[in-house]
This record gives sequence, structure tokens and C-alpha cells, in this order.
Amino acid sequence: MKSDDPESESLLEFPCEFPIKIMGRDKPEFREAAVVVVERHVGKLDDDAIRTSTSTNGNFVSITVTITATSQQQLDDIYRDLTAHDQVLVAL
Repeated sequence: MKSDDPESESLLEFPCEFPIKIMGRDKPEFREAAVVVVERHVGKLDDDAIRTSTSTNGNFVSITVTITATSQQQLDDIYRDLTAHDQVLVAL
């Protein structure tokens, strides 16, 4: 029997540590925007929760933010806001 509860459809058990990878052009405004969008949903991030990696040619950067996810809805909202932001090229 299929439930209408979105939480029951998740393969994750909440709360859980969840890495979110965000990619964009290597510009200060991208780095700031990515963190601000995630913090809107989870509160202030510790510096050790944020890792960055620059592409070989230096044009792009990936930011991996590890959060304590509390629900599938929270993750869906974060991804929706990230992918809607004009500075974000990809969110995984």
C-alpha cells in the first residue's frame, strides 16, 4: 500500500549526515550564494562543514556542504532553491 506521507518514500533515515555538492563559476558571489541558500534551510554552517575544490582550469568550483538533514522535504527545498539560483550551475 502506497502512503501519501512523503517521509515514507525516502530511502534515508532522518536525521542523517548528508553531503550536498554545488557547482558554479569560481567567483566570490557563487561561493557566498551557495552557502547562503543552504544556511537558509539549516542555520549557520560550521567552517568544517564546507569543502571546496577548484577545477583544473580554475574556471569552476565545487562546494560540498555536509548538513544534518532532518527530512526529505528539507532536502527537496534545499535542492529546489539551489537549482533556481542563477549562480548555481549544478546541485547534486
